[in-house]
Amino acid sequence: MKKWKISELLPFIVLGIIIIVSVFAPVLAPYDPNATDMSARFVGMSSKHLLGTDSLGRDLFSRILYGGRQSILLAVAATALSMCLGMILGMISGYFGGVPDLVITTISNIFQGLPGMTMMIAIAGILGPGVENMLLSLVVTSWVSFSRLVRGEVMRVKEADYIEGIQSMGAGKIRILFLHVLPNIIGNLIIVYTTKVGRVVLSVAGLSYLGLGIQPPTPDWGVMINDARMYFRSYQHLLFAPGICIILLSLSINLIGDVLRDKLDAKNQEFREY
Repeated sequence: MKKWKISELLPFIVLGIIIIVSVFAPVLAPYDPNATDMSARFVGMSSKHLLGTDSLGRDLFSRILYGGRQSILLAVAATALSMCLGMILGMISGYFGGVPDLVITTISNIFQGLPGMTMMIAIAGILGPGVENMLLSLVVTSWVSFSRLVRGEVMRVKEADYIEGIQSMGAGKIRILFLHVLPNIIGNLIIVYTTKVGRVVLSVAGLSYLGLGIQPPTPDWGVMINDARMYFRSYQHLLFAPGICIILLSLSINLIGDVLRDKLDAKNQEFREY
């Protein structure tokens, strides 16, 4: 078994720190993230306010600590729902073939041809701002990659000799799918899921920045960037602090996906983004 390199462990460490800090934000944060103090607007970095304050006198460090909670939770939840939807449709399409395969493949091709972020913004804009509508827009635009991957893997696995042996013994299709086919593709799904979470983090931040996702005064990194854009020329740290956090979170998750793919010796063509 190969030893893990420092470069391979680093993204796990970074992600672990972000998660721990977000979970224990109520303990670590020196101030209430939503507490305003108009007499302390745009205070610079100091021992009292490590990252200074924003336009409403709110402590930026406290808001940064709380900001990762919503982004991580929504990204994990949206990607999990997308994976479940894509997995079910992909298994139906790949195993049963025929009309179900034609319908699902046609729909996935339509979604594949549409710009993901544009469609996401359109859905969220039509439904209105809010976490629930943002979650729905993320799921609707993210299931295709899972469906296409699962379809291809199911079509490959179902032709295996042991599947034919199980069928000859009288096993039902549902039993074969969930007890014999799914365990053979779950490792691939985990890798794609990990990579997808990193991209959904950016989507959550983007929708929140546009005012279509998490709403103020909730401390969220995307919301903080939106609040800071009016004061960027004079107070750049208001934009850089949440921006760096978003980059670190997304990059660490993507690198973890690459490490897992290498460790599981997966083939690159099986995990390309559809």
